Amino acid sequence: MEGTKKWIVILINLVLFIACMALVIVGQKTIEVKGLVMQLVGLAGILALIYVYNRKYQ
Repeated sequence: MEGTKKWIVILINLVLFIACMALVIVGQKTIEVKGLVMQLVGLAGILALIYVYNRKYQ
């Protein structure tokens, strides 16, 4: 059961990372305030994922 939980967490993190990267890329192509907000939300998501990853190793 523990191995299954590990793979589910990895899959969720991968999906979140792809979604955040998509927000940054699509936001870059949009030249409005909406695009900037999309980029900032994507960046915040990526930074949150990095924080969660690094928290294990402190």
